[in-house]
Parts: sequence; C-alpha cells; structure tokens
Amino acid sequence: MEQVSIILGKTVAKLSHLRGNSGSALPGLVIEKTNPKFVKKVLSKLPHGVVVISGTNGKTTTTKVVAESLRKQGLKVFTNDTGSNFVRGVISAIIKNIKVSGKFDYDIAVLELDEAHAVKFSEVVPIDYALLLNVQRDQLDRFGEIDHTAELLQKVASTTKKCVILNREDPRISKITAEKVAYFGLSEPMLKIFPSDDNLIEKSAVTVSNKPAKVILEKLKGNHASYKFGKDIYDVDLKLKGIYNAYNVAGALALCATILDKAKPSELVTNVADIESAFGRGEVFTINDVEVEILLVKNPSAFQLSITSFADDDHDYMIAINDNVADGHDVSWLWNVDFSKLKNIKMVSGIRATDMALRLKYDNLEFEKIEENLPDAVKKFTHASKRPKRIFATYTAMLEIRKIISGKSIL
Repeated sequence: MEQVSIILGKTVAKLSHLRGNSGSALPGLVIEKTNPKFVKKVLSKLPHGVVVISGTNGKTTTTKVVAESLRKQGLKVFTNDTGSNFVRGVISAIIKNIKVSGKFDYDIAVLELDEAHAVKFSEVVPIDYALLLNVQRDQLDRFGEIDHTAELLQKVASTTKKCVILNREDPRISKITAEKVAYFGLSEPMLKIFPSDDNLIEKSAVTVSNKPAKVILEKLKGNHASYKFGKDIYDVDLKLKGIYNAYNVAGALALCATILDKAKPSELVTNVADIESAFGRGEVFTINDVEVEILLVKNPSAFQLSITSFADDDHDYMIAINDNVADGHDVSWLWNVDFSKLKNIKMVSGIRATDMALRLKYDNLEFEKIEENLPDAVKKFTHASKRPKRIFATYTAMLEIRKIISGKSIL
C-alpha cells in the first residue's frame, strides 16, 4: 500500500510541477485522503524520532536552525522545507524525498507545524519532542481567542512522548504541562526588550520567572549573543539578524541539547553561528546596486521587536500591510505598536495601506507616499534613492514582494 501511495504521490507531484506548482501540497492532500496512515508508517521508523516546532512567531527560522544544527552533529535530518506547515505539506515533503522502493534515509524529522495542524498531526503521528515558541495575536482570525491557541499547543504537549521545550517568558506557553518539560528563557536584563503581547496591550511591566531554564539568552549586543547553559556562558556572533531570532536560537539550543544529551554546549552554540534566516525573514536583495531587506511582521510584539532591531537613520523604510486570510483580517493590532523610533518612512502600501497611514499620522510620523498597489509601490520605493532600504511586510505582502523582486519585474 505504501509503495502505491509513493508512486501516486510522485506522479501527482510531477504533474503539478509541469503545471508550474513546484511547491504544491497537492501530493500530500491526495495521499492524506487515500492513505491516512502513510505519514505515521514512514516517520515512525526514524531512529531519533519526530520533532515538532510550533507557535505563532519564529517557526520557520527556528526549524531551519534546529535542522542545520542537528546535521552538523552528524544526523540525517528530514524537514518540511517546502513552505507548507500543514500535515499535507509534511506528506508532500516526504513524497519528494522518499525512494520509490520506500527507502527513507533519515535519522530524525524536524517539522514546522502551525498550532491547529500540530494537533491534527499529533493525533496521527507519535511526537517525541516538541518546541513551543510563543502564542501571539496574529492567529485570532483562524483559531479564535488567544487562549484557545494555547489550548491547542497544550494538546500537542500532552501527546509528546519524551520532552516538551517551553518558552519560560511567554505567559501562556509557560503554563503548559507535560510529562517532561524543559524551558528556555531570558536573563533579567534581556526581559526589558522582549515585551509579550499582553505587555504591549496592557502597558504592563515584564515579570521575572522562577522556573529553571535549560538555556538562557544572557546578553545580546548587535549580533553578538551570549547563551547560558547551567552556570556556563558561551558567546557567538550570529548571522541571523534581529533580537527575536537570537531568542528563538535559545529555544533551538535547548531542543538540540535535549535530543543530543551528550553533545557539548560549546559545539551546539558554534553550530548556530553561520545559519541564516529562512526565506522572507531578513532576506536581502540587491536592486540597482542598492540593498533591499524584507522583514516579516505579523503581530504587535513581532513588529515591535523588528523596530527595536532594525530602526536606524541609515535606511529608507516601506511598510506593506495586507489583510488576507493568512495575514488576519483584523489589523487593529497596529495600534499596539510604538512606531516612534521609525524614521525615513518613504512608502506605505498593501491592501490596508490607508489604515497604516492613519496609524502613523496619529503619532505625527511623516511618510512620503501611499500606494496600495504593491508592484507600483515596490518599483517607486526601490528606485527613489541609492540609500539602503528595508521593507516591513505582513505575510502575503512579503510573498508578493519577494515574487516582484525575484522576478525582476521592477527593473
């Protein structure tokens, strides 16, 4: 039955590719409907088991960090790097990498799954390890109340067999229980620059947790980070940009240290040094000899941390806000972001450009142009000057901007 499914999946994938859908999850959807136990039968044979990484922000880059780190420790890692974090996306990635004979030559699976599909996945496939990053407000249109999103992750944790790694500083994640848990966290000085959604909305102060953490982000200056394992501190210069990535690395390190309990912390920290962001997350393109960096923003804390990380006087800025299903229809969260440090705003774009412009005007922040049409906005913005540029974009706006830039249609 599995070999029939593999042949069917590869045939669907090839036909889909011929029609121009190279990243399609269609093969996974077909297999999911015709052979629901396929994914369990394939992944249950992996000697080091299955890892699930979930949460609102940071899944894609954190999954990449974990996968590359484990590879550097000698493991053959399977991951769903096709861009789909649904169960069918996992199956499509399996079909792409499995031999027709059924040989699946990997040691461990490291999978990015969104909250609801992580629950669905856990009902089908036994999970050995889970890393739960955060619960923030860009999922409300899809899952309802934010506490319900936390409940979904609790279900994932409850079915995880070996260990669940939790963000100690997220008030909803830290309450999750499991048979065995470990935490990653922040030093007290670092807490001040990592507000949660609740801190931003309620204007409340951060509080210090008394839960012991396996890995702590002790210090961060620029891209130079210090991570604490027990009493020992290890320094590293990260290629990953943004303070939020430095914190997610702490979660990745805690997970890798749990999976490979005999690995040296110094080696694990060294392994993350040259890992770069996943696509659309801090990617830099060169247009007319000018660097253009794309930064994904999805909710108040993500945008706030991006501004903290990237606002300066040396760049021109564009903000692109969409309200498609994958972005969330409710953009009222923009009012919980402090934009006061963001200068040199040259362009506001996207479906909800006027909402973003109103938000900036409320804070008496100047911007040069509003252009809802993204191709026109990107062309005008990138050709306006020779200064380096950064674009803050919601998810679907980011995808469209990447397509515009990668396709060179703006030149």
